[in-house]
Amino acid sequence: MLNSSEIRLVECPRDAIQGIGDFIPTQKKITYINGLLASELFEYIDFGSFVSPKAVPQVVDTVEVLDGLEKGKTKLLAIVANERGAEAASKLGQIDYLGYPFSISETFQKRNANSTVEESLERVKRICDLLQFGKQDLVVYISMAFGNPYGDLWHEDLVLGWIERLSDLGIKRFSIADTTSEASVEAISTLYRLVANQFSSIELSLHLHARIEEALLKVNAAYEVGCRRFEGAFLGFGGCPFAKDDLVGNIPMELLLDRFGKGNPQQIMQLMDAFQEMIGNNDV
Repeated sequence: MLNSSEIRLVECPRDAIQGIGDFIPTQKKITYINGLLASELFEYIDFGSFVSPKAVPQVVDTVEVLDGLEKGKTKLLAIVANERGAEAASKLGQIDYLGYPFSISETFQKRNANSTVEESLERVKRICDLLQFGKQDLVVYISMAFGNPYGDLWHEDLVLGWIERLSDLGIKRFSIADTTSEASVEAISTLYRLVANQFSSIELSLHLHARIEEALLKVNAAYEVGCRRFEGAFLGFGGCPFAKDDLVGNIPMELLLDRFGKGNPQQIMQLMDAFQEMIGNNDV
């Protein structure tokens, strides 16, 4: 029987808007994210990113957005791609988590962070050193965890091996990410079970991208093998602009809220409308 109190949801407006070309005014972002915070429906919110503004212009105002947020119980996460971003973010006490995208696909890691996978491991080590005496925790996103569209080597043991090497650094939080919607329902069940069984002491979340007709099937498959922390974005927006041209959006947050009995229909509709108001006529 479903116990909705066991479910933790992570809303990802940063992921939802990062590929939108027309710049969304800072105040619109602040208003929207404050609405998410006030709802208290989410464990944490992926609100911004400390990456090159040339690479992702939409998040150039992350610090200004942070300054305008009215934080309550809900925690905040910001994405970093290197030591420079981590150092800047580590000085901001309102941020609870830093997220590092660690792709196990060599091609995508080059595209996304201009480094090899081994070089990325060294970056993570240095970021851990930066955070050693701070209050922030590092969340490592295992990107391309279910395969990749580039023909790079992939298998479940590769995922497990990288999580083992990263967890040996003391990292306790991981997000298993399907960046380009490679995962089948069966693959989600198999990989999540393997990771959860081998690494019972770490905290796991699942960051899926899926076409709408597959989204609920994938969520249910993960839930049935023990996943209790899911990431998504309202209206299913999102996708990494460095991945490939045919972007597949996030799991719609409204689907997750409905599936796990969180919020009420009026509240959910208000948040959906607020997201649409923020993005206006923009699309990805």
